[in-house]
Amino acid sequence: IIGLSIGILVWLYTLLLPLSHLTLGWDFSIPLPATDMDNWHVAAIGSFSVNLALFIIISLTTQQKKSEKTAAEACSVDTLTRPSRQPLIATNSNDIITSLSKPLGRYVAEREVHQALADLNLPSYEDRPYALRRLRARLEANLSGLMGPTVAHDIISRNLPFQANAELSEDIYQVEQRIEGFHDRLSGLAGELDNLRRYHRQTLERLPIGVCSLSDDGEVLMWNTAMEELTDITPAKVTGSRLIAAAEPWGSMLNEFLLDHSTHQHKKRIEQQGRPHWYNLHKSIIKAAGGQPGGIVILVEDQTETQMLEEELMHSERLASIGRLAAGVAHEIGNPITGIDCLAQSMRYETDNKEILEMAEQIQEQTKRVTRIVQSLMNFSHSGHQTSEHLPVNIGTCIDEAIQLLLLSDQGRDIEYINECDPLWQIVGDSQRLVQVFINLLGNARDASPDFSRIRILGHLDAYQATIHVVDQGCGIDEDKLDHIFDPFFTTKEVGKGTGLGLALVYSIIEEHYGHISIESPVPSHILNSQHSTSPLSDSAGTCVTLRLPKVQDKLLEDKSE
Repeated sequence: IIGLSIGILVWLYTLLLPLSHLTLGWDFSIPLPATDMDNWHVAAIGSFSVNLALFIIISLTTQQKKSEKTAAEACSVDTLTRPSRQPLIATNSNDIITSLSKPLGRYVAEREVHQALADLNLPSYEDRPYALRRLRARLEANLSGLMGPTVAHDIISRNLPFQANAELSEDIYQVEQRIEGFHDRLSGLAGELDNLRRYHRQTLERLPIGVCSLSDDGEVLMWNTAMEELTDITPAKVTGSRLIAAAEPWGSMLNEFLLDHSTHQHKKRIEQQGRPHWYNLHKSIIKAAGGQPGGIVILVEDQTETQMLEEELMHSERLASIGRLAAGVAHEIGNPITGIDCLAQSMRYETDNKEILEMAEQIQEQTKRVTRIVQSLMNFSHSGHQTSEHLPVNIGTCIDEAIQLLLLSDQGRDIEYINECDPLWQIVGDSQRLVQVFINLLGNARDASPDFSRIRILGHLDAYQATIHVVDQGCGIDEDKLDHIFDPFFTTKEVGKGTGLGLALVYSIIEEHYGHISIESPVPSHILNSQHSTSPLSDSAGTCVTLRLPKVQDKLLEDKSE
């Protein structure tokens, strides 16, 4: 406004006032320029010079108002340039430094690239396609301030070109990021469309199923909150990169599914933090239509809890069916075996023949073995139907009692048992049944351990349960046998040394106590280096049995004391 007003005054002084003096005879007390036609250029040059000088002076001495800045940004929304999502020939930030070293020199190239990375809050090494495109644009902007826009654009275009054979498509993620900055300034139809866009995006972000959106060339465009929770990978680390670049095991698994022709994969198993997890994978291809880019959407559904419940249900059904069979078999076998044992005893009293006496003794030994098996069958068939009352039990005392009973046997006397559980720890259960559990577990650990080795029992309490680990230094259990270790009649011992019912019985008793049992072999590192152990465990430890049992709550203790 000031420039326009001064310009008008210059035209009045140089043209209008001299003309009024000449035609109307008005007399002015100030000197006026001549009215010759040759003086027209003086008026034009004078007006332009005054406008230019005022523009420079006012621009340097005043700051842009907030309203002016808002208006300028609002105008720029309608003329928003649409950045292309086209990959560079350079594959990482080091390649960019090498390419710019030719026109700028190595030192200047490193300085400018590191400065641009710092401006964008990116790490010193970057290989994501989206980040490299942002780095290229930032380098051009920075070099423009040093060399001018024309020279900077020429340097960047020549030395950091895009791949010529790559399909050109719109960089939706960058456009969305830029529009997000103008959200508060959009109004009317543009504002309503932006609100609709934000609503749909928040819906995808908050879905309880992992969602990963990819461009048609495999670049990650979206990584929602559920996906972050499942993979422990933040969107900032993976957005704009290739799917294969994601941390393992997710990168290889998702990339393999992406390249596979199937659109669904059920119960895909992977190892996370040393434990198996199962996921359902679904894939949908979005075809390009109406000028809109295509892409791929991958859904990841966590099925770990469902899979574990199914396995426990199947195992419980097997135990129940075998238990019913065991009860009938034990009854039918028990009566004849008793008769055979009585006949063998009678033979020993009716003859002095050494051969017959040896045969009778062998028959009795075998009948005793069959009796032990029958007794195990009976114990197994009765498991799960106990009516004993569950009361507060000192778990450390149960372990000590089981150790004392094992030490009465001549077998494994050179094995050292180390109980590191606090004797004050209390759980809810039946003490006799729990002693039976630890006799089985410690007996198995003793049988698997070499001479003069140690068996450790350690654990910890949390708010609701007690976790007990039984760790031995044996040879361990093969991975293919771990899946069947709790099946009835399955044993890793030599023929004649185990019935295969001990761990099945333990499983049933723990289930009665609303607990959980698991076996790991070899012993995981977090158990070997456990802070709950009074001394470090040996790396040779072969098997770890973990029990989780409900802890006694304070209310139960108060009721008992009353």
